[in-house]
Amino acid sequence: MREIQFREALREAMTEEMRRDERVFLLGEEVAEYNGAYKVSQGMLAEFGAKRVIDTPIAELGFAGIAVGAAANGLRPICEFMTFNFSLVAIDQVINAAAKMNSMSNGQYTCPMVFRGPTGSAGQLAQQHSQNFENWYANTPGLKVVVPSNPADAKGLLKTAIRDENPVIFMESEQMYGLKGIVPEEEYLLPIGRAHVVKEGDDVTIVSFGKMMLRAITAVEELAKEGIQAELIDLRTVRPIDYDTICSWDHLNIYWYFSD
Repeated sequence: MREIQFREALREAMTEEMRRDERVFLLGEEVAEYNGAYKVSQGMLAEFGAKRVIDTPIAELGFAGIAVGAAANGLRPICEFMTFNFSLVAIDQVINAAAKMNSMSNGQYTCPMVFRGPTGSAGQLAQQHSQNFENWYANTPGLKVVVPSNPADAKGLLKTAIRDENPVIFMESEQMYGLKGIVPEEEYLLPIGRAHVVKEGDDVTIVSFGKMMLRAITAVEELAKEGIQAELIDLRTVRPIDYDTICSWDHLNIYWYFSD
């Protein structure tokens, strides 16, 4: 076990999967020469070369389409959006191509790829860089939506997402890239679609995901000071959502949902 930053955990996930499977590659704006806008892909160009870590033009619709086509032809692309706000430029490829490929081909084609990048508010980035779109994508059949809340989950879930046969939307809070956390040294995968019970409690259940888990933890601590034992559940995955864990008869049906 060692303590690393959120961005480092993501980098380790991508690097390990690219070493394991030569079909995996990364493309997006500034992911190569600049080491990523948030330095998530730092050093990856030097290790894997320009054919597997690809700088693209500022044209999300274009490079998202290239990624979808690559996935349809047997590769496993990781398509990075500099911010998920910019994914709206490419939303036709995300929703009408990637998400529907399996259904429209009657199961003959899959689209094993990851759309990943920062989401939510951050410092001094204004309206066009600060929105949350996980609810949009979570309401799209054919997509899986993952929003990790700590470095360990980020690594384990991203590795699973890269291996998934379906398109996965992988959202990372812009304010969490420098967050440090304990990450196992051995290889591990976390299942998509299974929530994590962070803390047991019998009085009230708090459900959250992503960056808002930090505030939820604070809420649990404050409630404990008043003698209220709150259960805390980290969704990890917004689609598919783990209703079995959330709605278990073991706890009260009182839920607090947080969003950034």
